[in-house]
Amino acid sequence: MADWVPKTKLGKLVENGTITSISQVLASKLPLREAEIVDRLVPDMADEVADVNMVQRMTDSGRRVKFAITCVVGNKDGIVGIGRAKGREVGPTIRNAIENAKLNIIEIRRGCGSWQCGCGTPHTLPFKVVGKSGSVELSLWPAPRGVGLAVGNVAKTVMELAGIHDAWGFTNGHSKTTLNFTYASFEALKKTVTFRVSAQQRDRLRIRAGTSKVHIAEQPLVQQAEGE
Repeated sequence: MADWVPKTKLGKLVENGTITSISQVLASKLPLREAEIVDRLVPDMADEVADVNMVQRMTDSGRRVKFAITCVVGNKDGIVGIGRAKGREVGPTIRNAIENAKLNIIEIRRGCGSWQCGCGTPHTLPFKVVGKSGSVELSLWPAPRGVGLAVGNVAKTVMELAGIHDAWGFTNGHSKTTLNFTYASFEALKKTVTFRVSAQQRDRLRIRAGTSKVHIAEQPLVQQAEGE
């Protein structure tokens, strides 16, 4: 990160210390086009490969193979992103997919939305959300503490990286399509942000947006003048 030279307005604001958290980045409404911004503000970001699809095409020169890879990133504490990339080699394509996922991150809302629980900690969803991608429709319901993630393995990966510990999941459609299942999970979590929530609901359901432990980027060191 020491040799990072920002090229966008948002990157320069992060570099000079004007923006010091990922919440400020998303609230600025400026386009996020540099993955180094996320690396600096969310250093504990984890990543998982969700889907690998190999495409073969016959040409006059022979058979050509390309890979389409989908990756999910998250800090397991309220931030999650999804990205997809295509390429001829697996390694560079995975890295590109991870970078694209970092450029597509969101802050989700968590809470204690299950009437069976009432523990007051943000361990599950604050309310029911539905996500759809292609033929797959995923409904996520708040669950009491200790239930775990009663969803498919694909959705479980996305929700674990987002910081959801307990939830019920119900699917409709061809859920064996991993790509659509992954995007449906991401779209469902995105609904936690788009829904309007009153102050009374926020207090009653203990709704928390974004990370619980905010990482503040260090201020850039100011070079001392010669002779000081």
